[in-house]
Amino acid sequence: MRGAVLDGARMISRDAAHDELSRVLGLPAFYGRNLDALADCLRDSRPDAVTWRDFAAAERSLGEHAAGIARVLRDAGVALTVD
Repeated sequence: MRGAVLDGARMISRDAAHDELSRVLGLPAFYGRNLDALADCLRDSRPDAVTWRDFAAAERSLGEHAAGIARVLRDAGVALTVD
């Protein structure tokens, strides 16, 4: 399928994180902007691989929510690389 690159530096809040996910992953307009909705959307269409650049910046801004996003991506079968 396809690969995607997330920019952790853009994820300065939960809203900004879900904006980045929507933009990069091409999520539908009805995306509910939470982890359950992300999991649902990834069932329909997902990239084969995601590189999450500057994960540490996202983790500083989002706390455990960053780990939650990573978990959802991995559970959906996405090959996730963080750097």
